[in-house]
Amino acid sequence: MHIIFAGGGTGGHIFPAIAVANQIKTLKPEVSISFVGAVGGMEIEKVPQAGYPIDAINISGIQRKKWWKNLILPLKIIRSLIQAQKILKHYQPAVVIGTGGYVSGPILFAASRKGIPIVLIESNAFPGITNKWLKNKANLICVGSKAAIQYFPKEKCIYTGNPVRSDISGQKKQEGLDYFHFSTQKKTVLVIGGSLGAGSINKAIASGLNTLMKQPVQIIWQTGKVHYTYYQHYEKQYPEQLRVVPFIQDMNLAYSAADIIISRAGAISLAELAIVQKATILVPSPNVAENHQFKNAKEFADENAAVLIPDAQVQEDLVNEILNLISHEVVMQTLSNNIIKFARPHATYQIATKILELMNLYSKL
Repeated sequence: MHIIFAGGGTGGHIFPAIAVANQIKTLKPEVSISFVGAVGGMEIEKVPQAGYPIDAINISGIQRKKWWKNLILPLKIIRSLIQAQKILKHYQPAVVIGTGGYVSGPILFAASRKGIPIVLIESNAFPGITNKWLKNKANLICVGSKAAIQYFPKEKCIYTGNPVRSDISGQKKQEGLDYFHFSTQKKTVLVIGGSLGAGSINKAIASGLNTLMKQPVQIIWQTGKVHYTYYQHYEKQYPEQLRVVPFIQDMNLAYSAADIIISRAGAISLAELAIVQKATILVPSPNVAENHQFKNAKEFADENAAVLIPDAQVQEDLVNEILNLISHEVVMQTLSNNIIKFARPHATYQIATKILELMNLYSKL
């Protein structure tokens, strides 16, 4: 039997799909799996690195700012549906799974038209356009937040939490420090602005770097590929205390090394942060639908499980908040203790088994 996963554009769509695919292969090694992504999407690189084949289709999302580019969107959709039908004919999948992003639309829609079961994995409290469009065609909808259930047919929904990579634990402290050639005598700050980087966070770190480097602090700074060339030179200025990278391949080692983590508030990032249980500062992206990252972050902040800094205030407040945490060990420990309540470590397994149940395979485990 064959399964197709579709989703891309950001790590929040790609890595959950890979996590569930890996779990399915663990439970049922004989099941074959492939992915569908968009031409030029980061999934075209990341999925093969995880060991899965991927087919690319030509599709792009709705342009909210450059609206005139939407004039040719109908032609792109027609072309992508033709490509999707060819992929389905080739693989004859038993089920097609979408983790969000515009690329999942054509292949899941085409699958539903052919009577192939489709599964939606919705990570956010407020669903994206594609998943809302497909909600009535889905056979199963796995939600990462209870707040998302109201937007879908309730009889199709199951609250699973969000899938995370199986290697995420944050418990390899010494191994993480050794990997980055860092000292055990200093606090380690991990800066991750999402898989594509975050301009506002990068600017705040850069502007406060001289201040931070005067403290017993060392920083792992994931800038994102687009921003890397602007900030890579800082590592030469502070070779003992700073590591500047475009993308972190082994996130568990970075999580493990960290004492404090600065992050956006995407649903998958939060799911991982809850598991690694470190003091966290959340800077929600303002460039998302319905401001859902702020809502995600506020839920954590209301439980004293993270510090929330609005994006508009990050330039002014981020460095001061880092310095405040460094000097207050009790506050760091409180944040660490509280964030674990949001962890759903079995979400990946639950989603995988529900998919296999849909394929009538789970009962044979």
